Amino acid sequence: MNRRDPVPSVATGSTPGRAMLYDMASSSLLPDSFLFGVATAGFQIEGGYNGPAEPANNWAPWESEGRVEPSGSATLFFENYESQLDRAQQIGLTSFRLSLEWTRIEPTRGARDENAVATYRKILQAIRSRNMEPVVTLHHFTHPSWLGIEPWRDSANAALLATWMEHAVELFGDLVTKWVTINEPNILSVNSFLTGLFPPGRLLDTNGVATTFDTLLAAHVLGYNGIKALQPESVVTTNPYTLSIYELDQIATDLLVSREHGIDDADLVSYLLEQRRAHYSFLGDGGPGRRGTLERFLRRIAASQFPTAESLKETRKVLAQSSHDRHLDVIAVDHYAPIAASHLVVPGRQSAGGRWWNPGRALWDDEPDPAMFLKVLEEAGRYQRPVWVLENGMSNRVRRGRSYGRMDGMQRPRYLAEHLGAVVSAIRNGVDVQGFWHWTLIDNYEWGSYEPRFGLFGMERERGLRVTQHDSLGDDAAGAFQRIIAGLHQGDSSVIVEPSMHT
Repeated sequence: MNRRDPVPSVATGSTPGRAMLYDMASSSLLPDSFLFGVATAGFQIEGGYNGPAEPANNWAPWESEGRVEPSGSATLFFENYESQLDRAQQIGLTSFRLSLEWTRIEPTRGARDENAVATYRKILQAIRSRNMEPVVTLHHFTHPSWLGIEPWRDSANAALLATWMEHAVELFGDLVTKWVTINEPNILSVNSFLTGLFPPGRLLDTNGVATTFDTLLAAHVLGYNGIKALQPESVVTTNPYTLSIYELDQIATDLLVSREHGIDDADLVSYLLEQRRAHYSFLGDGGPGRRGTLERFLRRIAASQFPTAESLKETRKVLAQSSHDRHLDVIAVDHYAPIAASHLVVPGRQSAGGRWWNPGRALWDDEPDPAMFLKVLEEAGRYQRPVWVLENGMSNRVRRGRSYGRMDGMQRPRYLAEHLGAVVSAIRNGVDVQGFWHWTLIDNYEWGSYEPRFGLFGMERERGLRVTQHDSLGDDAAGAFQRIIAGLHQGDSSVIVEPSMHT
């Protein structure tokens, strides 16, 4: 292979870099520039979509047909952003991740809503005025309804999505330098065409998964190039959901960094197969018992349905034509529950608030695993560039105003201590982790339902959308996050639990 600088094998571990040097001059357990934030998405928090005379996105048909709970007011962030940003500032956050919704800015093709642009500018200015750095997502699972229900099956629309990204940078680039082109392109593809959880709701349509994933990654490459032309100093990334199936996650990162390492298209398949072997060797085979057997089966199915030689052809084409070698400035990690087999459960199993009859595990039953999180961060570190944890958090269930504790008893203060412990361990091991964004600030609309609750602050929807001082489990999660942040900056390791300290 014609390689200038081969991607290090995960088996060799991370290469110590800047993150190893910070503690020589500081008592802090983190680099001074480390960003603490929360992550949000416009459709999930803003309110005001898909109703009469409101901008309509790709979820509008499902809402009008009653297939999902209406998004409605969400958290009313578009109206109440000042008070909600105050809450973020009081925690001690230094960053706030949000999305600019294409649907709101261009509700009708070719017609820009100047009031929406003005409000977004006020929001970004309000973030900066609170000494928080905005991290802006340009596509977070939604698109304007005028694009149709499944536009990303058509690779020609990659250029259209990239054009939207460039337009957003022209409108807001004086206020933003950190951009996420596309949120979790793998999960958008899987949930739209494999699990049927997102519109258009296809089941087991592997062609739809493959073509959509390909179009979105191609749009990232085109968007990256366009953003860099407009704003050379920008930091640009995309954030796949961490998933143990190589063809549905890690292949994207390996492909996007391939040009930097001198790997041309003729050598690409053998390079990706090598990376696949290294990935599974590092991650493990799924373990013993039925879950391990199922995990290995799912990996074989993925390899047969998404063959490496056939995958992501549009992305490969735009990479070959790109004027840039680099197409990711940071490695972004979204970590919840990465083992694919763990998401499949026997219908009728006991869950929070009653039995769960869906074969897909409920979000509030995702299993926290900070040791696996550490492995994911160490694998991200092998790319030898900064790592951002753009999403990490846990869910609990609130149904008809009643909050249910998790089956495993996990609570947010402990979850935060353990997962930030993994971040500190990764930094000790030489991974250049530069930021952590908790999902999310306030309980929001979770893609068709308000039952899953992820917020540091709860929201009582039955009491006039009242934001509570505690999370929906009754814990002072925001206070816990605040104390952890302060403690880490003071060098107090007692505020975290590192994976090696688990009993």
